[in-house]
Parts: sequence; C-alpha cells; structure tokens
Amino acid sequence: MSTFEYVAWDQSGTCREGVQQANSQQEVLDFIRREQWTPVSVTEVQQAVHEKTSAVRYKKVKSADLATFCWQLSTMLGGGLSITMAIETIADEIPNPYFEFVLKDIADKLGKGFTMADCMETYPKVFSRLSCAMIQAGETGGSLTKTLERLAVHYENRDKLVRKVRGALMYPAFVVGFIIVIVVVLMTLIIPRFSTMFEEFNGELPAFTRGFMAVYDIMMRNMPYMLIAALIAAVGFVLYKKTVNGHKRVCQMMLKLPVFGKILLMAFVATFCKTLATLVSAGVPVLEAFQILAGMTDNVILRKGVMDTREKMVEGMSVSQSMENVGFFPGVSIKMAQIGENSGSLSAVMEKTAEYYEKKVDSLVSVMLGMLEPFLIIVVGGIVLVVILAMYLPIFSMSA
Repeated sequence: MSTFEYVAWDQSGTCREGVQQANSQQEVLDFIRREQWTPVSVTEVQQAVHEKTSAVRYKKVKSADLATFCWQLSTMLGGGLSITMAIETIADEIPNPYFEFVLKDIADKLGKGFTMADCMETYPKVFSRLSCAMIQAGETGGSLTKTLERLAVHYENRDKLVRKVRGALMYPAFVVGFIIVIVVVLMTLIIPRFSTMFEEFNGELPAFTRGFMAVYDIMMRNMPYMLIAALIAAVGFVLYKKTVNGHKRVCQMMLKLPVFGKILLMAFVATFCKTLATLVSAGVPVLEAFQILAGMTDNVILRKGVMDTREKMVEGMSVSQSMENVGFFPGVSIKMAQIGENSGSLSAVMEKTAEYYEKKVDSLVSVMLGMLEPFLIIVVGGIVLVVILAMYLPIFSMSA
C-alpha cells in the first residue's frame, strides 16, 4: 500500500488537500468521487519525494546527527512545543543540507496530516526500519517523547560500538600500509642505486646478495604482469562476492577468521541485544522486532540466524527456546533471554546482556591488538633486515 497526496475542489468551491493510503491512484480518485469532490491532482508520495530531492545533493546522515535530532526533538516536545515547529527549529540548525531538507519536508507533511512514522518511511536512507517502527509504536502508545529518548540512546550506543570495531582495525591497517610504503621505497629508490654500484664491483658478490638481487630482478621484470594478476584477482573476488554462493562463502570466511571473526560475532550479538531491548521497551511486537533485527547486517549467515529464530517463534516457541534451537547464539545470551522472559523484564535483561558482550568486544580487541603488534613489528624488522644484509654484505666483504 502506498501513500498519495491529493488536491480536490468540494461542491462549495473550497480547495481540499490531504493524504490517503491506497493501493493505486484509482482508489484515491474513487474516494474523492465518493465525497462528491472534483479531483485536481493525485500524486504518490515516493514520486513527490524523488522530484523534490533531485535538486538536493544526497549526503549521508551520521548516527551522531540522528542522536542529536532525537534528543532535541524529545526535549522540545517535553517542553510543550508542537512537533511541526520543533522539527522546523531543529532543521534550521542542522549543518547537513540534505538532512535539513529532509526535516523540513517532514515538518511540511506533518502539517498536512501525515504521521511521523509515515514521513520517516519516505526517507529509508536516513531513517532505518527500526527507527520507523519505534516511532510508530511511540505515536500509537502516546509515548513519543520517551521513544525518542530511547532512539537517541540507541544511535549513540551504535555509533560507539562501530567506532570501537573500526578503531581495532586502524592500527593493523596503518602498519600494513607502512610496510607497503617501505617496500615501494626500497624497490624504487634504494635497491636500484646499490644494484648500479654492484655492477661496478670487481669481486664476487656474496651468495645471499646474489640470491636477493636475482629475486629482485625477477620481480621487477614481471611487475606489470603481477599488477595485472592482482587486479584480475581483486575484480574476480568482487564479482564472486556479488553472487549468492560467493557472498555466503565470504560471510562464512569472515566469521571463521581467528579472533577477528569472534569480534564480528560478539559485536553483532551486542548490537542485537541492545536493539531488541530498545524495540521491546518502545512497544514494538517481538516478531516485528526480529524482522527488523534481521536487516541490521549484510552478513547472510547472521541474518539467517535471526530469521530462523523468528520462524521458530512463529511456530510457538519462546524467544530463548527459539534462540537455543537455532544453535546460532552464544549460551549467555540464551540464558539471559530466558531469565528476561521468566521475570517479565526482557528489555532490561537484554540491555545488561548487551553491556556484557560490549565488554567482550573490548577484551577481544585488546587480545587481537596484542597478537598483531609483535607480529607486524617482526614483519617490518624482517624486511628491513633482509635488505640491509643483502646491500651491505658486499661492503663488509670488501673491507675484510
């Protein structure tokens, strides 16, 4: 079902504007005629949004911006300001021009009779299904202010966890980049100069230096072919990953990586528990919550685990039984879900479970960095040592 904006004239000559949920434009026209109005225009909302946004350049809206928006809107609504005026006021202070446009368009639609959830659904790149479901539950239950506060906390926690995992990857990525720079500098600047000097060397070069220079010559002669092969391999990997089986295998491989795979799983479980707690506390039905949770990740293995859990719940199992039956979730999360169900406080217990797994992520990140640091130092030192020995052994033999 789609949302349509309509403009019509009634029998007294008054212009009537509004919105209508319908399967087609014809249904809206039938509604207008039943009211004995004369239709002027019927426009699908999605189409209208596309036309309006074509003049505004898309710019990604960060979690921090969304969290700030939710906090500000919650505060203003709590202070008695109307939702339309509150959103317009916030939009005027937004530095992101695309987000500013989105908020002003939402405020405009709210004034025409749309619900907040309907407005947000027209911008899926900005507001996730989780956000829309929570806002819809908050509007229905009359607790929009509290829902916005929960949503703000959710955005802040998600941003914090993402930064944590990215931070864990920054150090090894920096060191690997540093190694590549060292190798390029050695092969393009240092070794060629020594090679020219060795050609003028009258004596026989040490065996280690001869072997090193032979390998270097082979690499330089075949460098174009090696680069082409690397490019073909990279393109092949990207294309393979886009296939159904390829994407599935890559996802499996990522989760099976030592330490890093466990970090990915624990980070997902932490996000899963935190988001489930947020949705349940906002009044979103559990089955709908699991449908939303499945869309939180691009990893098909993780998504299948969540969807399989939901299917077990549809069959009549409890949340904890479904999680255990699927055999995907860690034991602690299953036990905690069981405690939450038995005590009637699933939301609070899942919140605590999320904190537990966030600490696990911190611990695993520390372990991974502790393992990588000496390994990468040895690699850098080994490369430099081999080059120094190969380049200076002839000089040492001359002075001997």
